[in-house]
Amino acid sequence: MTAEEPKVTETGRYNVTETCAILGVHRNTLRRYTELGQIKVGFRRTSARKFYTGKDILKFWRATL
Repeated sequence: MTAEEPKVTETGRYNVTETCAILGVHRNTLRRYTELGQIKVGFRRTSARKFYTGKDILKFWRATL
């Protein structure tokens, strides 16, 4: 996990790869956090791909300090 607050826009949508890079975690770790309900995930309507909002990324990062 990164020590510096992630630089994201609160209304932005980030895919799994981008979210992992922002938080500095492996994708399996992000999956575990998602399954445990520690970070909220959304799904795109057209492709059903996962995305994380900047607001949820910041909320998760601040909660894990």
